[in-house]
Amino acid sequence: MVTPSALQDFRAGLRGSVLTPTDPAYDETRRIFNAMIDHRPALIARCAGAADVIACVQFARAQGLQVSARSGGHNPSGKSVIDGGLMIDLAPLKGCRVDPQRRTVRAEAGLTLGEFDRECQAFGLATTMGVVPGTGIAGLTLGGGIGWICGKYRLACDNLLSADIVTADGRLRTARPDENPDLFWATRGGGGNVGIVTSFEYGLHEVGPVLGGGVVFPFAKARRVLAFYDEFARVCPDELSVNASLTPAEDGTPTVAVGVAWCGALEVGERMLKPLRTCEIPLADTIRPMSYVELQGSGEAAWPRGRRHYWKAGWQRRLEPAAIEVAIDFAARRPSRYTKISFQQMHGAAARVAPTETAFAHRHDQWDFLALSQWERPEDDGPNVRWARELFAAMQPYLASAVYVNSLGGPDDGDRVRQAFGDNYERLAAIKKAYDPDNFFRSNQNVT
Repeated sequence: MVTPSALQDFRAGLRGSVLTPTDPAYDETRRIFNAMIDHRPALIARCAGAADVIACVQFARAQGLQVSARSGGHNPSGKSVIDGGLMIDLAPLKGCRVDPQRRTVRAEAGLTLGEFDRECQAFGLATTMGVVPGTGIAGLTLGGGIGWICGKYRLACDNLLSADIVTADGRLRTARPDENPDLFWATRGGGGNVGIVTSFEYGLHEVGPVLGGGVVFPFAKARRVLAFYDEFARVCPDELSVNASLTPAEDGTPTVAVGVAWCGALEVGERMLKPLRTCEIPLADTIRPMSYVELQGSGEAAWPRGRRHYWKAGWQRRLEPAAIEVAIDFAARRPSRYTKISFQQMHGAAARVAPTETAFAHRHDQWDFLALSQWERPEDDGPNVRWARELFAAMQPYLASAVYVNSLGGPDDGDRVRQAFGDNYERLAAIKKAYDPDNFFRSNQNVT
């Protein structure tokens, strides 16, 4: 229990605001992307700067409160909202300053991908971010950061130059290669285990118009399309990323689709994509030149806030014929019209980074296999959760013993954290012990 005087002093020391369950904005602020998560923090601190984050850590330690940190709140696990503790809300931190001469950007932790991309594209620059613009840059980067241009420009964490991070002792530290290098290593893919990052500095790249969109084929052609996709993706150059999915059309009809992003010369991209566009007769072909911001925004409509989500995931090296059969079988009997099965490609430059260079260990040409179950009504939780679990179990023979930390979903994934960090787990645990010996930051995919 926090005394009224302690709460008053805490409020007085912040430039931002503190919400309690009786405040009108409390419910809206605690809600996140996944409507299955209904956690109720004792307090929510809406931070206005790094000093507020420091004050939150010091207050929580003094009061014996557990903490969580939220940026975009897009991860399905719901670990950004702590039941009965202090939720440190970074969403108000929206500063973003691009240096076009140095091709760098200093971005605060409350930015979403869409906000970040718009600021950088004002100068014709970009760096790898995810594929849904409502995602927060903080959680995405801390977990690695797969995106449409990672084949050419590596992961989000690979483009990180420095970070300002509040550690468990309530100190604001700078992490970069020549200052706190161990902390910097852990920040690049360590999943937020070593502190709360308040701002990120990234290297940027020139990114002009791209070829984006996708090709949609009848579900009856899924077997042949996915087999073609497996071969096509293996030989595509760094400039091209292709993500396949068994996904519903607007009317709920199942289809097989391949989304694309080409970030090289457009005329070369047109030639490269012709085999994909003609491997079968498509229902729709939306591939065309577009801005990078438009490409990044194309995934938003499929992931509206307010739906219920349960995900299962794992890294997959090949789409073997037997794995394709499993995916098709489950896609045909999904319990929700919104549910999809996705194969998100990671390849090229992102796969050529040494596995020990960052905390993100899984450096291979591969797919992030995702059973993305989403639905609307609480009474439908049972069949939708069961579908995802059964699909994941059936896919086990074709998956590596590894998982992307940002794709870990429900509470039953806790025992997979070691798989998320692979051979880097012990090093990450040692750094965690040095900076957070009592595991103060544990509302995450936790390294102990």
